[in-house]
Amino acid sequence: MVTARGAKAAPRKGIRVREVDEPPYEIDEGQLRRYDQNNLIFRRAGHDPDFVGYGIGFDREGLKRIREGRPGYTRVDYALSEASWTVHDVWVDSFSWDRLPRPHGPSLMGDQWHRNRFEVEDPSEMAERVKRAAMFYGADLVGIAELDERWLYRNMRYTLEPVDLPEEMRYAVVMAVEMDETGIATSPGCPASAATGLGYSRMAFVASTLAEFIRNLGYSAVPAGNDVGLSVPLAIDAGLGELGRHGMLITPEYGPRVRLCKVYTDLPLGVDRPVEFGVGEFCKGCRLCAEACPVEAISRERDPGWEPSCGSSNPGALKWYVDGEKCYAYWLDNGTDCSNCVSVCPFNTGPPEASPEEFWGG
Repeated sequence: MVTARGAKAAPRKGIRVREVDEPPYEIDEGQLRRYDQNNLIFRRAGHDPDFVGYGIGFDREGLKRIREGRPGYTRVDYALSEASWTVHDVWVDSFSWDRLPRPHGPSLMGDQWHRNRFEVEDPSEMAERVKRAAMFYGADLVGIAELDERWLYRNMRYTLEPVDLPEEMRYAVVMAVEMDETGIATSPGCPASAATGLGYSRMAFVASTLAEFIRNLGYSAVPAGNDVGLSVPLAIDAGLGELGRHGMLITPEYGPRVRLCKVYTDLPLGVDRPVEFGVGEFCKGCRLCAEACPVEAISRERDPGWEPSCGSSNPGALKWYVDGEKCYAYWLDNGTDCSNCVSVCPFNTGPPEASPEEFWGG
């Protein structure tokens, strides 16, 4: 069973969560391939001259909006957003595949004590210890899945070197961190971007510290944010939630208002079962996220399909494909990213809308 932080994280009223034997998604094995990160929208922005967003930075519109002083896009708002990414963007070792060096020498325990493996007698009990550690470090939801290699990327984002985890790394500890509910509700303004950036910085801290915890027990651990593997299907496998129309994970506790990170490991662990609580059927009748999208990047079709929507899509799954090209192009025009689809989702436990003044306490 997934571990959640406190009473606040209980599923919202009316949601009935049940564990299931198989993940609630449908795959075409003949079409599905490990995702090639050369097609990632952020990589195409710098390497694909045919992409509408090629070579354009957020500063093109962002600096203009600062000069205009629009609410949600002021110098103060952008300062908040830029700073929120600090841990994720500056602490470059946070997603290291190896044990992190201590720049001032070994810890008080020395530099050898972690090399012998802790003997795990009960993987289920060890899983509970790992979950408790993850919550202690700041995760809001934690689940564990046996690693399905179909969800690993084919290659790394920046180097395009093959992703090749050791065969014995059989487990993925998947964690979700809640994003600030009032911040997200100001979308598409900068306080929403700051809530996203802080989510990424918290991801970096949680994943790296949990990886070090596991390494201190003598096992291997690879922390990851949006790299190494696809977060949403791994989170579904680990029982954190289901896939929504907007292409994001919907959790019973927070809806889609979360960011996901993982730690891959060879530490023997008990695993969680996937869950269902009606997201697929609900999304067939609900189109609020599609209606809130400024550029119609989200499908309005009643039923999910198999047809990819753009060059950054990965075929082989039955779902509502989101047009990442349209989405990213709007981000550039907006001068920052957008979370409209998150804020208006009926599963979101925060407010659907808030003003920048409400965020700042005005």
